[in-house]
Amino acid sequence: MKLRVKFSKHGVLKFIGHLDVMRYFQKAIRRAGIDISYSTGFSPHQIMSFAAPLGIGLESNGEYMDIEVNSLTSAKEFVDTLNAQMVDGIQILEVRLLPDSAGNAMASVAAAKYTVAFREGHMPSFLSKQAVVDFYAQKEIIVTKKTKKSEATFNMKPFIFECSFDEINNCVILTVDASSAGNIKPALVIKALYDFCHQELDEFGLLITREETYANVGTEDAVKLEPLGFVGSNY
Repeated sequence: MKLRVKFSKHGVLKFIGHLDVMRYFQKAIRRAGIDISYSTGFSPHQIMSFAAPLGIGLESNGEYMDIEVNSLTSAKEFVDTLNAQMVDGIQILEVRLLPDSAGNAMASVAAAKYTVAFREGHMPSFLSKQAVVDFYAQKEIIVTKKTKKSEATFNMKPFIFECSFDEINNCVILTVDASSAGNIKPALVIKALYDFCHQELDEFGLLITREETYANVGTEDAVKLEPLGFVGSNY
């Protein structure tokens, strides 16, 4: 049976990288006695895959991993049993049974929603709802995206699905492309916002939380996003 597990990641564990999180779950699943399936061959390993890896220093309320199990009694027992093995900072939120036709979590990722808040003393005085509205109203948002091997300038606007300002919590709300083809980092959008306002960005002042990860369930001509956890049915 294929299962999709949703979990959160907070606190000091935001400084733990993706590979260490994967190894942590492998050990936690063994300790919990979950009847997980293993690959065949000379070096068997747990059948497990994660959705878009979370960047170092980011927290999340919407992380996903897919696993295969040989047996399962109930979703509640699975969540309770695995949560009993979790350290402070990681919590299993829910599990869903996937249909056999469902694609894996990593291949299904289309977008992600983020909350960008600010450390105490780092809230910029120039930032306001109107500033964010004016920024997002631009026909083009030209940025330079750097990788280890190259640097490219492109129009980021088509890859931003939502950009707004929460006046109650003083934070920016972003929904951006997180697919393998797009993969826009929230810090890149905030950098463009600061540039638009002729301000210098201090990334240390940002507190970024991934709120949800989405799959595209629309057509080729329309993007319609649903949380990855909605795929399949309850078990």
